Amino acid sequence: MPTFRFVKYLTCAASAVLLLTALPGTATAAPDPSTPTTRPTTLPVAADAAWQPPLSTRGRYIVDANGSRFRLKSANWDGAQGSWTGSGSTGDSANHHAGQNSHGIPLGLDRVPLPRLMADFHELGINSIRLSFSNEMIHSTAPVPDAAVAANPQLRGRTPLQVFDSVVAALTGADFAVVLNNHTNTSRWCCGLDGNERWNSSQSAQRWADDWVFMARRYAHDPRVVGADLYNEVRRDVLDDPNWGLGDNHDWYTASQLAADRILTEANPDLLIVVEGINWTGLPVDGLPHGRPQLTPVRTLSHTLVASDKLVYSAHFYGYTGSRHSGATGIGETHDPRYQDLTREELYRTLQDEAFYVAEDSGKHFTAPVWISEFGAGANQSGAAARAWFGNITDYFADHDANFAYWPLVGWEGHDDWSLLRYAPDGRRSGLLDQADWRGAGWNRLMSAPSVTGPVDAVPVWRLLTTDHGDHVQSLRTRATGDWAPGASKAACPDGLRLIGLGQTSGRGLCTDVTAGGLRAADGSHTVVTDERHVPQGGDWASGYTKLQCPAGQFLIGYAHRGGRTAAALCAPARSSLGNTGRTVWFDRSDNRPAGAAGGDFAYRDHKGQCTDGEYAAGIAFTARLGSSAGPAALLCRGLT
Repeated sequence: MPTFRFVKYLTCAASAVLLLTALPGTATAAPDPSTPTTRPTTLPVAADAAWQPPLSTRGRYIVDANGSRFRLKSANWDGAQGSWTGSGSTGDSANHHAGQNSHGIPLGLDRVPLPRLMADFHELGINSIRLSFSNEMIHSTAPVPDAAVAANPQLRGRTPLQVFDSVVAALTGADFAVVLNNHTNTSRWCCGLDGNERWNSSQSAQRWADDWVFMARRYAHDPRVVGADLYNEVRRDVLDDPNWGLGDNHDWYTASQLAADRILTEANPDLLIVVEGINWTGLPVDGLPHGRPQLTPVRTLSHTLVASDKLVYSAHFYGYTGSRHSGATGIGETHDPRYQDLTREELYRTLQDEAFYVAEDSGKHFTAPVWISEFGAGANQSGAAARAWFGNITDYFADHDANFAYWPLVGWEGHDDWSLLRYAPDGRRSGLLDQADWRGAGWNRLMSAPSVTGPVDAVPVWRLLTTDHGDHVQSLRTRATGDWAPGASKAACPDGLRLIGLGQTSGRGLCTDVTAGGLRAADGSHTVVTDERHVPQGGDWASGYTKLQCPAGQFLIGYAHRGGRTAAALCAPARSSLGNTGRTVWFDRSDNRPAGAAGGDFAYRDHKGQCTDGEYAAGIAFTARLGSSAGPAALLCRGLT
């Protein structure tokens, strides 16, 4: 959500401590999983929907169950994540963001009946909603005040989670796709030093992941709940930065990977998993390192989920923030440019570098759809720079056929002029649909620009494996058989992919389905190779090296190591006959990848080897000679046919 509302990237630890100690108490009662989500009978269910869930990905695009493009044309319906700003009585609306007390439920239910809200949302032209919630909302057992649902009296006496259930049902019953967004830990307005900096700032990482499994299960029966947006605007707290891959308690890459796999394996395998980049690191003080990484770390370390077609990356852009500007004025403000200070050309280069390269650089281990899940501007904005920025960024989204979600969707008239739709106490509507709203030109350009529609061709998948801080076994078939290399760090490609490349010392691997598609036999069996028993007599393809070779008719899907020493190869039988003619690809002293190799640099700053698109990897060679690296030194690459 917009960070200019709080101006709390403070550089004084004492001030930060005062903010953090003002957090409200959180009820700890366990959620009631038995409460069903039902579609209200007063809302029509689309009889002939234009899209069919579940959603998945093909390269840069999101597609529906029929393989047709589904572009996320979304808006953020906020409120359930909390609105209290952190000081004063929580019962006084003046102490809530923009004077709007959400009571921990989506805004507007006190003013407008749900059916009319659905109709208004459709009039905007959006097809999906990013629906925010807090972990505190899940566990709250107190019913919402009657006044909070005055326009929807059927919701009286319900807890915030039960109201959330009804909102989800209304949205999906009106044919909107819903992406659940864990916005905050506490029901406090985000996003400064507020106890919501990280997924585990005010709670344990275990509880955070458990809550996600609970929420994904709760709506698993509703196929139009299509996604899980794992956490909002991960950023620095008082003492430390979030990071991307260090393996500690602040490692957003690892935390999001683990939560994503739990959701897909324990709750709902159909959900898209949305991983936002890192929103802020460092202290916003001139002369000290600071910045907004966004999705830049993805280039060298991308996610590979147990379902390789469920990953979506996201980023946020607001004109008043910048690549190295916190968005603050006064304390926490630096002399770095804001996004709205950039020329059109500079802004476009920045958008590409910080986010859109992930989608538009095809055929890489990181290639995935990108969703700009927050951007926006105020209806009362008169600044030329801010207005020009809004026009420029909506033009960019239109020209690049981008997935987007405007912030916010609903607000109170006279309070939040950023909202697309504002409602007076008697329900009268104003906002973007009024001709006087200057944002209409940019919005209409964004909504009406040409867009890819219809069936999207399947494209080869490339995914990275890493054993930086533990196992990365992404094959569900392999997981079901237990630990295939006890005591070793191990990795295995997601089902449907084969191993095609390895790094020498990094523990990284590259998986793909290029050329052959899903190559593995249907029985799901595998072979763990720890010695040279499958190397045929006279078939020494790496003289003087230990060779872990797959049995005939099998191909590599995984590997294991203990320390830096190669320990095992994991092989799976093919569904059809494989070629036997091979070659040795050495990479112990340099990179050895095919010219123009797809997949990208999957083992950054490491020597690596890769078979060609028309080959499969059938063996790993390594040496235990004193003074030599015990990591993989060569691959046996054989033709697929």
